[in-house]
Amino acid sequence: MTLHVKLETRSHRRLTWPVLGLALSLALSGCSATVDSTEPAAVTGDVDPAAAAALPESIKSAGIIRAASDIPYPPMEMYDVEQNITGFDHDLAAALGVKLGVRFELQKQSFATAIPSLQAGKNDVIMSGMNDTKERQGTLDFVDYFHAGFSILVLAGNPENITGVLDLCGKEVAVPKATVQADILRGYDEECTAAGPGPVIISELPGETEVQTAVRSGRAVAEVVDSAVAAYTAQTAGDGEMFEVVTDEANPNGYSPVYSGIGILKENSELSEAIRLALVATIADGTYAEILAKYDLTNYGLDEAGFNLGS
Repeated sequence: MTLHVKLETRSHRRLTWPVLGLALSLALSGCSATVDSTEPAAVTGDVDPAAAAALPESIKSAGIIRAASDIPYPPMEMYDVEQNITGFDHDLAAALGVKLGVRFELQKQSFATAIPSLQAGKNDVIMSGMNDTKERQGTLDFVDYFHAGFSILVLAGNPENITGVLDLCGKEVAVPKATVQADILRGYDEECTAAGPGPVIISELPGETEVQTAVRSGRAVAEVVDSAVAAYTAQTAGDGEMFEVVTDEANPNGYSPVYSGIGILKENSELSEAIRLALVATIADGTYAEILAKYDLTNYGLDEAGFNLGS
């Protein structure tokens, strides 16, 4: 399947490039752009009585929660080799459905029209890597389940021994043009200068192909990239042997992290509370942790279900 560049903004950062970048990184590694190592979720468990009881009668009667999702956006939502929907959001939705006693399904919807699709009654919620922001909270409530920012992606084996962003001082780092990674790195100029090596040497390249090629060839020591995409690229590119993500103990959620969650129209407060209770139960029984681990996203999970945590 062909993956297309997303022109809509999922967050405070410009995200016009990650899906294309992942497709290109897979191409560089000789892999296909579909997923053949991830099975669709087969979630079992018991209904959570409190969560199920909190559902609006309309949802109970329909037996389904329709989630608008801009597919593909690996690793949050994507297709396997048989064109089944899979990914972190898909698996979590299936687990929440078990707790609620209804089918919780992702339905393809462009990101730009996700909120209008709720307002028109086409979908019930949005589950599509959507960041929880104060602006969006004017229309939506968010049940938050993810907290991630940007991470440092380096060659497997980490030959330059990069342990955190300050280890990039004085070194060349590649980023795609027109993204905020360069601004984030420039924010460390004073610290880098005080430490001695000088500011990060930022190489802004046309696209993700050029960025990853620069890292692979040694022209850049690292790339700074969206944390979820970094984790999935490290997990899949070159059968997981091409890149690795630097674990910075001082920034376990990445740099400039933001919350992401399930968006529900504010007038549907019963549904918001039911989904929040379902997430509480999914965290409590360990299913949430298992799904995070499956996609190598453990660092970006929450200890407890959040509600409108964005700022």
